[in-house]
Amino acid sequence: MHYFLRALREAAKSWPLLAAALVCSAGVAALWGANIAALFPIIEVTLKGESLQSWNTRRIEDARARIAAGEHERTDLEAALAAGGLDAAAARKARSRIDTLSLTVRGDEAIVASAVQLGPWLERCLPGDPFHTVLVVVAFVVVSTFVKHVLLLTGTLLVAWVAMNISRNIRLKVFDKALELDRAQFMRWGSAGFMAQVTSTSDMLASGITSVYGGAVTEPLKILACLGGAFCISWRLTLACLMLAPLVGFLMVWLNRRIRGISKNILARSRGFHHVLLEALNNVLTVQAYTMEDFERQRFRTCTSDMMRTGMWHTFYFALANPITEILGIGMVATSIAVGAWLVINQETRIFGITMTDQPMTVPGIMIFFGFLIGASDPVRKLSGVITGLNVGIVGAQGLYPLLDTPSKLKEAARPVALPSPHREIRLDKVSFSYDGVDTVLNDVDVSIAFGERVAIVGPNGGGKSTLVNLICRFYDPTKGRVLLDGTPLTDIALHDLRRRIALVTQQTELFNESILYNIRYGRWDATDEEIEAAARKAHAHEFISEFPEGYRTMVGPNGFRLSGGQRQRISLARAFLRDAEILVLDEATSQIDVESERLIHEALARYVENRTVIMITHRASTLALADAIIEVEHGTVRKRPARQHQAA
Repeated sequence: MHYFLRALREAAKSWPLLAAALVCSAGVAALWGANIAALFPIIEVTLKGESLQSWNTRRIEDARARIAAGEHERTDLEAALAAGGLDAAAARKARSRIDTLSLTVRGDEAIVASAVQLGPWLERCLPGDPFHTVLVVVAFVVVSTFVKHVLLLTGTLLVAWVAMNISRNIRLKVFDKALELDRAQFMRWGSAGFMAQVTSTSDMLASGITSVYGGAVTEPLKILACLGGAFCISWRLTLACLMLAPLVGFLMVWLNRRIRGISKNILARSRGFHHVLLEALNNVLTVQAYTMEDFERQRFRTCTSDMMRTGMWHTFYFALANPITEILGIGMVATSIAVGAWLVINQETRIFGITMTDQPMTVPGIMIFFGFLIGASDPVRKLSGVITGLNVGIVGAQGLYPLLDTPSKLKEAARPVALPSPHREIRLDKVSFSYDGVDTVLNDVDVSIAFGERVAIVGPNGGGKSTLVNLICRFYDPTKGRVLLDGTPLTDIALHDLRRRIALVTQQTELFNESILYNIRYGRWDATDEEIEAAARKAHAHEFISEFPEGYRTMVGPNGFRLSGGQRQRISLARAFLRDAEILVLDEATSQIDVESERLIHEALARYVENRTVIMITHRASTLALADAIIEVEHGTVRKRPARQHQAA
């Protein structure tokens, strides 16, 4: 609930819209009760051929006559009690009658007071003819119904805008969080986890906010308006009709817990669903190559079957909310019919010795009372859906905010140090690193790379070569020791300032499902088309790009699947060349390029790397020829030596 209250506080920042929605809800509730109350003059007065003005006058006269008779009878009984001529039973009966008369007199006095205040309004606002009065009341009901729905629509749209705006902001925050997290934290959630949060979980939260600021305001106000009208007729009878409320409340609490638990399961199943879907589709070539289609189909069928089963339970409990709340509505109406009918038929004010009304109820009065209770039962029924939406929103908030509160392990410096470009030296000072805190990947590494130096990193797979590069790019921070740029720890330099100095080309080329122009321009977004073409020529990509009918406007497909591996890698190199960074990092960047293309790219690299620091992870002898020094990484130990010594060895 804590996280959902946090979402509501964020929504409350749009308080002008919510205040307007609240005013609309109050108007809807007032008109909801007024429409029912407007039927009273038709049933009670006008259908008998009497005007409301004469009815009000007669009502005052009758009440005053009852007051006079009651006062006279009470005076006689008090005199008899004072004389002491009554036995004990008669005295008790007299005192009980005096109490009843006192209540009756107070009720009649209230009737007189309200009727006197109402008189001028009736004279000014309503015609004296009964039929014309009916027409005015009917017109009021029609107009008020139209106004009620206009207010309802306006309030719904205002709340929906606030909820959708919050949902959009949450999606933006989740996306921002995914981009800012360090790699370890990102992989803990995974692409499927972020996908589920951006889609279904955000929708759940929006549904909860809509329920609270929409139905959770409108429906209770409608209930209060109707129960308020019923209380005006008989507060005791209204309380009697609400006897089932505690039982229904207990059932709703139980149901809410069940719905909340099911909603959590749906959220978990949704993450699993996205995981299986993305994993199979992203690796579809491997699935087909190893003839695992049937296996993946079964995995997908299993996870969708689990989602369906959980969804059916959610639907069951959601549907169960309506009959439970309807029990309260039917119970209220049934109780009022039974008790009210007995009071009207027998013209009594008590039942089982309990006073229900100050005056015997009339048929029109009890019918309006029934109308108020029926009017209250409908929003009670709708309130069950509101409560369900509230529970869904709580679960959504519990899934979203822990992710948003997850801190990145890569902390930005409060006062980052600005270093001149180009840098002078990169140095690892007694650096150790472990991904899980158990197995050490790098151990007590001391190595430096001077500006303009071309360094090749070699070693067996899993030895720590990529980890070394990841620390220099600050995708991770070392477990122990420091990575320094010109003597300044990377943790004291702004991430943007550090990474703008670096151009990275990896073995697993990542391309966007956009044009070739878009993917190369990603290296420097303000580059001109001429600069992009020049970078492509350096990477020997211009030749094959020109052969496409659409040239640089050619769409590469998801992750560049329309291109060969070598073409993808050359586009990635062109992107790095365009960045014109002072540090170039190549992680097996020519592993998928043919021999001739590799020769041409090495020539381009030989020209490009002048006055740049180049860090290359490679196994190819042709690439090693570009290096001034070799860093050997094996089982966490790092040793640097000149390239000549490595070639001699």
